[in-house]
Amino acid sequence: MAFTIAISKERTHLKNNIWQKTFIVFFLVNWINSYVGNTDTANWILENTLVFIFLGFLIFTYKKFIFSDLSYLLICIYLCLHVYGSKYTYAENPFGYWLKDAFDLSRNHYDRIVHFSFGFLLAYPMREMFLKWLKFPSWVAWTLPIEITLSISAFYELIEWAVADVFFKAQGDAYLGTQGDIWDAQKDIFLAFIGSIIATTIVTIVKRIWNVTDK
Repeated sequence: MAFTIAISKERTHLKNNIWQKTFIVFFLVNWINSYVGNTDTANWILENTLVFIFLGFLIFTYKKFIFSDLSYLLICIYLCLHVYGSKYTYAENPFGYWLKDAFDLSRNHYDRIVHFSFGFLLAYPMREMFLKWLKFPSWVAWTLPIEITLSISAFYELIEWAVADVFFKAQGDAYLGTQGDIWDAQKDIFLAFIGSIIATTIVTIVKRIWNVTDK
């Protein structure tokens, strides 16, 4: 079975799509693993609230629009990165500590990786949705993923503040994971923004090299 990308004309339904089934199984294994032995169940639930919302969107819109296999792969990778962070909390993530020791970094940067990945990995699926589902012009589908990434990142930081300072103060520090950096929120927003710009730029360059259109 062919592996589809955004410009592929055909889409294979889940029932006959081995790629989508593989992504689902891989994510579920990682999701279950993130819960088993997590270091803070209350924080795990908070971190995964948006995962439930995201999956709900994908499930309820599936009959109307099926993303390409590449988009589902990118979504799967991002969700796996996020739930892996929720297992230990972002600030205490083992992989982040390994990077800290290996590169002599000043802090655990796992949260930075996930914020960058939000823009870098999800810009392509957003672009595909605007082009193929909503039928927006190509230039709009190029700019909207960047704008939406910036907006959602800023809005998410507001949600983090509300959750940590108003509703669940006991989990505040673990949920925010600022690690003493007063500019943590701004840096997270910037990384997601840069990630989306890089992703859309790569797509544009590849299209020009291969001389393909969005139609």
